[in-house]
Parts: sequence; structure tokens; C-alpha cells
Amino acid sequence: MKKILSLFIAVLLGLSVGLMNVQAETKEPQKNEENTKNNADLAKSAKAAYLMEYSSGKMIYAKNEHEKLYPASMTKMMGLLLIYEALNDGKLKWDDVVTTSEHAASMGGSQVFLEVNEQMSVRDMVKSICIASANDAMVAMAEKIGGTHEHFVQLMNDKAKQLQLKETHFMNATGLHDPEHYTSAYDMAMIAKALIKEGDKELLDITSTYDAYIRENSDNKFWLVNTNKLIKQYPGVDGLKTGFTQEAMSCITVTAQKDSLRLISVVMGEPSSKQRNAEIKTMLDYGFSQFEQGLLYPADTVIETKQLDNGKPDKVNLITTKDIRYVFEKGTQPKEADRKVEIIKPNLPYLRGDIVGKVTITMDDGFVAESDLTVDADVQPLDYFDLFVKSFIDFLI
Repeated sequence: MKKILSLFIAVLLGLSVGLMNVQAETKEPQKNEENTKNNADLAKSAKAAYLMEYSSGKMIYAKNEHEKLYPASMTKMMGLLLIYEALNDGKLKWDDVVTTSEHAASMGGSQVFLEVNEQMSVRDMVKSICIASANDAMVAMAEKIGGTHEHFVQLMNDKAKQLQLKETHFMNATGLHDPEHYTSAYDMAMIAKALIKEGDKELLDITSTYDAYIRENSDNKFWLVNTNKLIKQYPGVDGLKTGFTQEAMSCITVTAQKDSLRLISVVMGEPSSKQRNAEIKTMLDYGFSQFEQGLLYPADTVIETKQLDNGKPDKVNLITTKDIRYVFEKGTQPKEADRKVEIIKPNLPYLRGDIVGKVTITMDDGFVAESDLTVDADVQPLDYFDLFVKSFIDFLI
């Protein structure tokens, strides 16, 4: 009986140990699968980091992305967003003259040494901000748009609310240190996304410029050298904004494009610019390795046939003006979820090649692609005789 009891206990112990081993083996893979994108150690030295695909906003990598930190001169991205909005709305022109106030001229840190009452074009002010991170130029532009520096900062905070940025509060337009001036890596990426959309090629042509001059036709010619050295160190980098103060440490928001794939990458609180740049390169390498590009529709694809009540002919094909490409995560096969056609030229005539509309295609993974639409044939409006005949036929029917 003792032998049977001992054997029974041994079997129970064996089953218990086996069950524990099975449980341990099944738990481990689940732990490894949890948020693998964040488990990639891409930004070891940064206090916070964020990497996303531009068009869809898809997150690729994140580290403490919602932690409130000091942004230093990355702040100027929000100021630039307001500047480009004013330019696109016609409230500001590139050749408008900006007069430097005493307050603007007194700014410390990075500057182009504007003098009180010195006048400079909007174009040169923007170049000074984008390339040299000039605090004096930023405040001069803030006063030009907002009337006062303080009111412009309020506009910056209003814009942050409009963009639904929950971890951002600005105290100035420059990024000079203030304990109540903060943001997060996530919010910086969202500001960068909005800025690129608003500024587009005009912005990126400036932010990708390594060096340039202001006051070129004067005795005070000034050489601007880009604070973002990655535009020469990493193929495809064409922006966006660096930052440094003792409190913020070394920060940067970068955008890079390969083919039509654009990434936005942010690091904050890096110990040095060298480490900052090295980790940004690692993040970009990782991002470009995780996503790929596909062709959704080639140029000249018929997207829709539009019926025309008063046109000759009475219908015309709307066709794409370019290849429509989409970006997707490797290993997935997204499908088209929604298509919207917007007519921006409602009145005839249409001539072959005229831009008459726009198509917006949304994939089921959130990626959005757009293309202008043209027509594949000339369409003339009906003349009076045509309208009479059409009305008569409609009456008979």
C-alpha cells in the first residue's frame, strides 16, 4: 500500500512539474510578442523618441512618447506652421518687409544678429529660422504675424489645441528655457506632420539647404549654416528642426524620404548631438526596413466616369494625373476601404489635361493617397440650339 501511495504521489508531482513547465513555455512567447515595435532598443540614450510614417501617421517605434519634456528650438516648428499658414492664406507674402523690434533684437542664443529697426524680407527671415535656428528672426516674425510676441505665443497654444496636442504648452516662440514650456515626442511628430503638409516643397527646399546667405547685397552679408547635419549624412533627409538647451539637452525632429515613403523621427533629451544623430539614423534605418511601397493605380487610370447634363459629349472619364502609390507594413496586404472624388472645376468647358478634380483613397490600414484628376477628352458646353433640342427630347420622354 505504501508503494502504491508513493507511486501515486510521484505521478502527481511529475504532472505538476510538467504543467508548470508548459505554463512557463506558453507565457514566454506571449511576453515577447507584446508590442515588439517598442521592444526594439533604437534610442537607448534618449529620454523620449517617436518614429512614424508621414502619410498615415502609423507609429513604427515609440519610447516615452507622451512624457512632457523641454523642446528647445524644436519649438520653432509651431511658429513656422503659423507662418506658412499665413503665407498660404495670403495674409503674408514672401517679399513683405519685416522690421526688427528692440525685443526681437535682444534675443540670445542662436541668432543672425538683427539690429533694432533692421528690415528684412519674410523669405530671409524664414531662411534664418529654418537653417540657422535664429531666435531674433523667429521673434521678429512672431511680432509680424501676431502683433506682439505674447499674442503669437497664444496663437501657438491655440494651434496646439486645434491639433489636439495634450502634452504641449508654449511660453515663447523660440524654445529658450522656461519651466512651463514643454511638449512630448509624440506632439512634436504631430506638429512636424502638420508643418510638412502646410509648407510642402517650399518648406523642404529651405530646410534641406545646407548653407545660404542673407543680406547678400549689403556690407553685412551673413552666412547661414544648417544646424541639422543629417541633411549631408543620411540620404533622403530634407528637414526638419534641431534643438538644444542645457535643460532640454540635445533634441531633433527629422524627416526623410525614400521614393514616396516619408518618415518623421523625433528624439528628445539626448546627451550630445553626436548620439542624437546616431540614434536618429538607427531609427530611420529601422523604419525604412519595416515599410514598403506598392502601386495602387498607374497614371491615366479611369477613376470615375462623370455624367454631364449640359456637355458635349454628355460624359467624360476622370483619370489620374500620376501613379497613386501606397505605403504598407511589410507582411500585410491592405485593401482599398474608401474612395472620394471631389470636383474642383464644376463649370465647362473641360480641356484634355485640365485639373478638374481630386481623388482621395483610404486603405483599410489608415493610409491615405491622393491624386489630381484630369479628363481624357475635351468637353464643350451645350450651345442654345443643343439646349433646345435636349429640352425638347426631355419633354417628349
